[in-house]
Amino acid sequence: MNSFGRLFRVNVFGESHGASVGVNIDGVPAGIPLQQEDFLPDLERRKGGSRGTTPRKEEDLPFIKSGVFNDHTTGAPVTILFENNNTRSTDYEKLREFPRPGHADFVATEKFGGFEDYRGGGHFSGRLTLNLVAAGVIAKKILGDSIQVKATITEVGGYANPEEGLEAAIAAKDSVGGIVECVVDGLPIGLGEPFFDSLESSLAHAVFAIPAVKGIEFGAGFAAAKMKGLEHNDPILDKTGKTATNNAGGVVGGISNGNPLVFRIAVKPTSSTPKEQQTLNIASGQVETFSVKGRHDLCIALRVPVVLEAVTAMVLADFMLLEQRRPRVYKPS
Repeated sequence: MNSFGRLFRVNVFGESHGASVGVNIDGVPAGIPLQQEDFLPDLERRKGGSRGTTPRKEEDLPFIKSGVFNDHTTGAPVTILFENNNTRSTDYEKLREFPRPGHADFVATEKFGGFEDYRGGGHFSGRLTLNLVAAGVIAKKILGDSIQVKATITEVGGYANPEEGLEAAIAAKDSVGGIVECVVDGLPIGLGEPFFDSLESSLAHAVFAIPAVKGIEFGAGFAAAKMKGLEHNDPILDKTGKTATNNAGGVVGGISNGNPLVFRIAVKPTSSTPKEQQTLNIASGQVETFSVKGRHDLCIALRVPVVLEAVTAMVLADFMLLEQRRPRVYKPS
C-alpha cells in the first residue's frame, strides 16, 4: 500500500493540505552522515514557483524526527516530516461536485466512501513526492559516488525543446505532458531477481508511484518491436560486459549487465487545466461544463526529474543491500 522495498523500506504518509507529509525509512545503514542541509539541493529542484509550475510556495524544510544522532544515522528507522503551511483549501470545495477528469477525485470518493481528504488531492497529491525525494537523498548516499543517477526532461508536449513545448502550452492556455529520461552509470553486473523482482519490474513498480506517470520503456523500448534481432542485439566487447550498443538499456534477463541503465517515462498532462471541460456534477447527476481554479502545474514533467532519480536510487539501494554490496554500517564508496 504505502510501503515499498525489502531491506531499504520506504513508508510514506500525509495529505496535501493536512498538517504535514512525511516518510519513514527502515533499513538505513548506521553511520551515514546526515543533516537537514543534505536534503536541500534535491528538494529545491522539486519545488514549484518556476515557469510552468504551480505558484504554491512552501519552505519544504525536512524535520528529522528519528534515526539520526550526532549527525549520523543510527541504524534505526529514519522519520522525516514536512510541514504544510501555504494551503488554500477553499479552491477544492467545488471539486466535491465536479470530480476532475483524469484525476483521482471520483475513484477516491468511491473507494473510501467520501471520507478521503479531497483538499489539494489529499493523499493522491504530488506533494507526497517530497517524501520520495527525501528517501532518495539517503538512498543516493548508500549508493555512493561510484553510482551516479541522473534524470533529465527530454520532451514537453511533443517538442524536443522543452521551452518550445512549454510556450505552446502557454499559448493554448492548457496543461501539457512530457518525457523524462534517467541514466545510471556505475552499476555492477548482477542486480535483479527474476522473475517478479527483476530490475526492470522493480523500477517500474516504484516509478508508477510518481503521480501522473503513464508509461516506461528501457533502452530502445517500444522501438525494439520494429527492429531485427541483429539490429537490436548488443554485441559484448570484453569480459567486463561492455557492449557496442545499449538497446537493452543496461538490463538483460531482468539483471543489470554493467552497462549504463537507461530508461524513459511518460508523464501525462496535469488534470487540473483552466480550460473548460465536461464532467459529471455529482450533486445534479448531469454532465456539465466546468473549469478548475486554483494553483496547479502547467507541466508536471518539469518537476519530475529529481523525483525519478529518487525512486531509482531507492530501488538500487535496496538491491545493493540485498546483494550485500553495501554493509549495514556505512563505509564511503
